[in-house]
Amino acid sequence: MTQKTWLAQFVLAFGMFCLSIAAHAVVETQKLSSPELDARYRVLIEEMRCPKCQNQNLADSDASISSDLRREIRRLLEEGFTDEEIVDYMVARYGDFVLYRPPVQKNTLILWLAPGVFAVFGLLALIVIVMRSKSGTGARQDDGSGELTDDERRRLKQLLGDGAVDEGNSGKEGK
Repeated sequence: MTQKTWLAQFVLAFGMFCLSIAAHAVVETQKLSSPELDARYRVLIEEMRCPKCQNQNLADSDASISSDLRREIRRLLEEGFTDEEIVDYMVARYGDFVLYRPPVQKNTLILWLAPGVFAVFGLLALIVIVMRSKSGTGARQDDGSGELTDDERRRLKQLLGDGAVDEGNSGKEGK
């Protein structure tokens, strides 16, 4: 098999794979009995997370469990349940994880506090970095003249050798 033939077969197989994924997308055709119920249904399925996908809401997920949950939500709405009752029902079955915005409780407190704590630490780190750069901590204090101090000249002489630094030139170029 030549390389071109292999590449053509790979591209064809990949294209068929991509099309097969699109064929599994969910298109809901079932309508609720009233526009008000339909509006509530849309809000509920967008606010609840798919237990399998974990990063998609029920409206976007094409997993079979999401389809079952959407069907269950439609049934509960038609039976006259309130939004709060439906949410409570789903939480009782799947836990707080099914909600994109879980309630503030002991077990979810870290989810609510962590972003603020990280932002405060980041802000403090930024303030410390800016203050250190303004005060010159850890760096040589410069008087703006560009000349070396006597100690710096002596140290430079030691590092480069005895005749390497011109004493009268203060370390500036210009031979």
